[in-house]
Formats: sequence, structure tokens, C-alpha cells
Amino acid sequence: MALKMLVGQKIMNEVVKYKPPPPKKAGAAGAAKAAGAGGIEWRVLVVDKLGMRMVSACTKMHEISAEGITLVEDINKKREPLPTMDAIYLITPSDESVRSLIRDFENPARPMYRYAHVFFTEAIPPRIFEMLQSHKDICRRYVRTCKEINIAFLAYEAQIKTLKEINIAFLPYECQVFSLDSPDTFQCLYSPAFASIRGKHIERIAEQIATLCATLGEYPNVRYRVDWERNVDLAASVQQKLDAYKADEPTMGEGPEKARSQLLILDRGFDCVSPLLHELTLQAMAYDLLPIVNDVYRYTPGPNQADKEVLLDENDDLWVELRHEHIAVVSTQVTQNLKKFTDSKRMSSTDKSSMRDLSQMIKKMPQYQKELSKYSTHLHLAEDCMKSYQNYVDKLCRVEQDLAMGTDAEGEKIKDHMRNIVPILLDANVSNYDKVRIISLYVMIKNGISEENLTKLFTHAQLSTKHQDMVRNLSFLGINVIADSRKKIYSVPRKERITESTYQMSRWTPVIKDIMEDCIEDKLDPRHFPFLEGRAQNTNYHAPTSARYGHWHKDKAQTQVKNVPRLIIFIVGGVSMSEMRCAYEVTNSVRNWEVLVGSSHVLSPEIFLSDLGSLSKED
Repeated sequence: MALKMLVGQKIMNEVVKYKPPPPKKAGAAGAAKAAGAGGIEWRVLVVDKLGMRMVSACTKMHEISAEGITLVEDINKKREPLPTMDAIYLITPSDESVRSLIRDFENPARPMYRYAHVFFTEAIPPRIFEMLQSHKDICRRYVRTCKEINIAFLAYEAQIKTLKEINIAFLPYECQVFSLDSPDTFQCLYSPAFASIRGKHIERIAEQIATLCATLGEYPNVRYRVDWERNVDLAASVQQKLDAYKADEPTMGEGPEKARSQLLILDRGFDCVSPLLHELTLQAMAYDLLPIVNDVYRYTPGPNQADKEVLLDENDDLWVELRHEHIAVVSTQVTQNLKKFTDSKRMSSTDKSSMRDLSQMIKKMPQYQKELSKYSTHLHLAEDCMKSYQNYVDKLCRVEQDLAMGTDAEGEKIKDHMRNIVPILLDANVSNYDKVRIISLYVMIKNGISEENLTKLFTHAQLSTKHQDMVRNLSFLGINVIADSRKKIYSVPRKERITESTYQMSRWTPVIKDIMEDCIEDKLDPRHFPFLEGRAQNTNYHAPTSARYGHWHKDKAQTQVKNVPRLIIFIVGGVSMSEMRCAYEVTNSVRNWEVLVGSSHVLSPEIFLSDLGSLSKED
């Protein structure tokens, strides 16, 4: 079952559809009185930032409206009091959200809502429990439910009528990708300035990762990359949280296949090449080159037409089909799919339908506007990507691929990279961000260069101190930037993947793909990727398959759900789009494992460089 669907069902069943028992005095008559027309009792859903993102990503407004939710409100914004309605709160157990909850009921003469049913996304920390205890009068009077829901959440009593934990403290970004929605993790774990709060932050993200495993019913064997010292701290903290969930739910991780599941914790320093390269598959390319904000793509359909905004998500089957395809074939696939659609509807179309043709079709056949607009969107998306590529990105791609691979398109070792690099650094038409990408790749392939040579490159590129710091701060991720501080860095053995069908501008394969495959094949070096003590399992044992456990990435045509182990990979400090793609590729190629990848946040090259540039050096 897709991760978004799994989380959506949990939110719907445990939060939105939650029905508290009627007050003892009221009985059936009171319950009937509380319900409106049609037997529905209308309520308000109050959410904080994470709650809003989970609800938006995993549910639809018409679904929650059908269950009596008349309004969705942001707890941190000013709201109109609705004292005759109950409110369902879906919030994180944070100081800010709990203070806002308490403020809603501080004035007994004018409470914000009639009663509160509070669902926390994860386990309540002791300090938050103490905060609630110090406001017992409010809780007894207004809180009717207080629970954790394990997407991250809790349980409590009293106008707060419900208080629960739902344990879903993560954001299902795609069906095989998750985010903790915590971009500040990069600063907290890599910057020396945040050393004093690092332990607290590790506890927080460990709880979030544990809620992911609990939601999936997994009790995985935990392993980590040993070459960054904080990975073991996070791994141990996650294990502690998993043990607590296992104690509450002994069936978690049961079954011979689930016993083989693994959680692998990596730091961002394991591969800083992949987040920097210009990728030419549709999703990665679009998010790198186009101004896509919050997954919204904006374009102008045609002359004298208003701009159109489209959400790029998994509700769009065409986006799911195309997002991992190379840009060279995307336009062709869209027009082929369009021709199949028009033929099925007996509409006229050609193999090379233009966007103008599409506009005419939409006008003539308004009943198919939704379907035809989808094809129009993806033709525009591919065209916008190609315009940027042909502008100057094509020459950057060749140099980047040569740097990353150490060889040219013919496989010949490159002896002098500077001949390719310097013209780009001197080119005023190349952005500073792209120059930083080139210099960073050069520094990494050389395993550090002299301060003198680094300064020369910065001078050629005319980079400001801010942009220079983006390169220098790679050292905080364990990368050798200056040769004087050179230390031997372990590299995962790379596989030869280049074939006759490999695009010259797409020769690089993210390191994580090798790690995924080696992990599944039990070939990952245990000296560099050890299991936590006492948890290593034999991953070679294959039990008979059954339909007992969920399979959340399966072909729609499949009728039987397979019981397979899961490989869950968490990267501290961001996951790139190309690494996300690898999870799908490996899942589809091995068939008897499911791979899930996630991080504190999702990266584009610009986000990664901004994160690097903002790392503080001061302790």
C-alpha cells in the first residue's frame, strides 16, 4: 500500500472519524441533539504546520467534509471563535502548538470551541506533559480526548475531551519517499554553532523516524555509516524509540520477511556529488531549472491566456509515469499518450501534436478539458526544461559528468580538468550557483586542493564570500576541501553501469543506488556500515511469501500483495531527486524487496548550496 494512502487512512480512521463516547448525562438524546442535519455533527479541524502538510498531502477536502469537518484552521493564525462546535486538533507536541491550544481555552467566558479532541503526532515529551498538567483546570473542563496517533501522537483526559498520540511525525512525500519536514536538521547536526542543542534534535528526529517504522509495522535491524560519528548516536536513539513502540505493540515487525527489514542511517557526506549535478530526468531537471515552489508548476498555456498553476503530485498518473524518464524521451511519450487518448475518443490527432493543436482540441471538446490539459501541462513542462537546457546547461552537463566520472564520454581518463573548468568560471553568463557546483565537484574529485589553487578558482569565478563559503563548508560534511587537511575517505565500490544506451550527459549514477543493491544482496561492508550490536540478522533467508503484510508500492494490475522485507534509508541533511528515483529503480529491479528513502528534507541543488552557505563556523 502506498505510503500516502497508509497515512491518509490513519488520519481518516483515527482522527477525522473519531467519535468520542457521548456524555454520560446526555445519553442517546444528547448525542442526537449534538448531531446536525443528516446525523452529522459538524466539527472544526485545527492543525499546525506539520499537521497541515500531512492532511494536505494524504487526504482530500471532500473526504473530510463527508465526515463532518466544516473548516480546517491553522492553530498559529487568528481565528473566529466557534463556541458551539467541537474542534479536532492534529498538532505536534511542541511548545508553540500546545501554548496555542491552551490559549484557545484560557478565557472560560469566551472559549474558542465547545470542546477539544487533541491528537498529537507523536509521543508527548515530559516538559509538554508538565505544561498540560499545569493547566489542569482547562484540560478537565475542555479536553475530551487526548491521544498519540503514531504518525506522530498521544492519550489524555478531560473541555479537552480527547487527547491522543497518532505517531505519524513524518510527511509522506511520495509513495516511496518520506520527509521529516525538518530543514533545520542540516544546521543542527553539521554546524559547530549548534553543538549545545544537537542531542535534543537527534532525539526529535529519532522519534520521527520511529513513527515511520511504527506506521509501516516494521521493527527493522538498524545499521549506520560509521565514517560520521553522529550516525551512531542517531541509530542508538532510533533503536531506543523502536524498542518502546515494540513494547506497546509486540506484533510490530513480526513475520520471517519483516525480520529481514533494515533501517540504514547515512549522513549527507556519503555522496555530495549527486545533489550538485544537473540531472536530465524530468522531475530532477524541472525542480532544478524551473521556479517550482511547493510542488506547484506555473506556466502560460497560450497567447492572451492567464497563467495556470498545476500541482505536480501522484494524483497525476502522467506525472508518475514521466517523472523518472530522461528529458530526451518525455515529449515523445506525452504525444504518444495523447494520440492513444484521442484515438480512443475518436478525436483527430497526430504523432506530433503541438500545444496549439491541444488548445484547439480543448476548445472543441470541453468535456475532455481535464485530460487534455494534463497533456498540455507536461508538454509545457518538457519544453520549459529544454529551453533552459539548450540555453547553456548543456555545456555545464558535459563538464559536470566528466568531473564526476573522472573520464570523458568515450571512457578516457581526463588528465587536465582545468582546461574544461576555467572557461565556465570566466563566463559571465553562467550563474554563481553553477560556478560553485563546478568548483565543488572539482574539489571532491581531487580529494582536496591547495588553498592557493582554491583562491585562484574563486578569483576566476569572481565569487563573493557567501558563495565561497558554500564550497569551503563542504568540510563540515567530512569532505576534504583543502589538501593540507587531507584524510583518507572510504568510498563505496562503484558498479560499472554504462552501456550503449546510456546518455552521454547522464553517465553518473548516485552512490545510494550501489548502497541499496549491496544492502539487499548482503554485500555492504560491515566495517563501514555496521549493525547496532545485537540486532544483525541473516538477510539471505527467504521465507515463503504471503499476503499478510502490506505492499505499498505495487503495480495497479497486481492482484496479490506480496510479503517482502523493506529497506528504509534515512539521510541526515537532505535527499536529492536523483536519489529518490533510485528507490523506485531498485524496487522494480529486485522485486523481492521494497526500498523507501527519506530525509530531513528534500533537496534541489540550490537548496543544498544554500544549506551549505548558511553553516555557521562559530562555536
